[in-house]
Amino acid sequence: MKIPFFDCNISALARYSGAFCLVLSAIIVPVYQASAQKASTSSPYSRFGLGELRGSQLPQTRAMGGIASGVRHIGMYSNINAENPASYSAIQFTTIDVGVLGNLSELSNASRSENAYNFALSHIQFAFPLGKAGGLSVGLRPFSDVGYNYAVADRIDTVSLNKVYAGEGGTNAAYLGYGVRLNEHFSVGVNANYIFGALTQVRAVEYPNQIGALNGREDRENYINGFSFGYGAQYFKALNDRVALVIGYNGSIGSDLNSRTDLLSVRTPSSVSDGTENLPIDTIAFFEGQDEVIAMPMRHRAGFTLNHTNRWMIGADFSYDQWSDFRHGNVDQGLQDSYGVAVGGQITPDPTSVRYLGVVDYRLGFRYNKTYIQLNNEDINEMAITVGLGLPLPSMFGFSFNKVNFSAELGQRGTTSNQLVRDRFVNFSLGFTLNDTWFRRAQYD
Repeated sequence: MKIPFFDCNISALARYSGAFCLVLSAIIVPVYQASAQKASTSSPYSRFGLGELRGSQLPQTRAMGGIASGVRHIGMYSNINAENPASYSAIQFTTIDVGVLGNLSELSNASRSENAYNFALSHIQFAFPLGKAGGLSVGLRPFSDVGYNYAVADRIDTVSLNKVYAGEGGTNAAYLGYGVRLNEHFSVGVNANYIFGALTQVRAVEYPNQIGALNGREDRENYINGFSFGYGAQYFKALNDRVALVIGYNGSIGSDLNSRTDLLSVRTPSSVSDGTENLPIDTIAFFEGQDEVIAMPMRHRAGFTLNHTNRWMIGADFSYDQWSDFRHGNVDQGLQDSYGVAVGGQITPDPTSVRYLGVVDYRLGFRYNKTYIQLNNEDINEMAITVGLGLPLPSMFGFSFNKVNFSAELGQRGTTSNQLVRDRFVNFSLGFTLNDTWFRRAQYD
């Protein structure tokens, strides 16, 4: 695969920004590779809905429990907070954020456990100040991931059988957003998201080593695309000379996505020994290109932060999502409304220090979510402790400043009781943030 090359000459460096050419060249490589990435999850709970939702938080806010609604500034850097587009009006510099994510998980039930590892590109986002009161952001990020493969043993009278479930794929979100400050204390913003991707799902009933039995298998491909829209608002006010309060709300409307479905359902004679597979003997159902509508739910977030002049920030978020309204092809998927809480913050010991450890951001948080999944009359809950660092880098060409942001989430989803699966995970996020001023007028001819 050929990767485009951008010619960066001296005049371009002088007129605009040296970081522009270097970063743009570096970004093109993962963009071309992103289409080949597999799902970054191995959780059986990604079978439901559109899969495991990734959210739009960057490592900066993930490390603080995922707080975002009331996040406007993080220290003295411009940061992209796509969760609440009202924050775009606080962008002061051209900002680029590129990152990757990794996942380590241990899946356990009452009798066994196994480990899995996944790695993928996480986001490519840009933001630009527009005048004194507005800001624009555009980017690409994962929206959801599907990745699972498991079997459930069952019996019909005296006959043993296995119910097999497998799936892979995911969806991405390309977005364009705008935020504007309406007055000294209030800003609003909107995001337009184009969601696209493909999900592959397999369901099968197998009768191991049962002579004369017929196994059933259904392969389903869903190709998804469509627009969704998000909105946000923030109120901000200085409480004194050093401490400021930000209160935020953001959400998304219940929009419809398009789904084109291909389905093949066949019956196959059961194998008489392990390791062999017979050819299908007949087709139960087959169709291509069946159009369906996916009804997405309304989602709500509210939160606040307290900030102390680039030294510390603390905050909390509360969420409520109406996933009981989710439909795929007018079929109720049996999902539950979900809610959650996140708390966290960061501290920078001394932003003016000459000692490196004094200018590092140290972040800590906690989050809890009642997910939209309920199995065997048991709610599937998720909780995690989050930690992270913001590591400043030396300035490039004397007029840009950059930071590496790292976060880790140590958590658990589900339980081993009631014939369920416990998913213990460690999620890693690594992002590179660049702040710069583009299209600067040349000082010398």
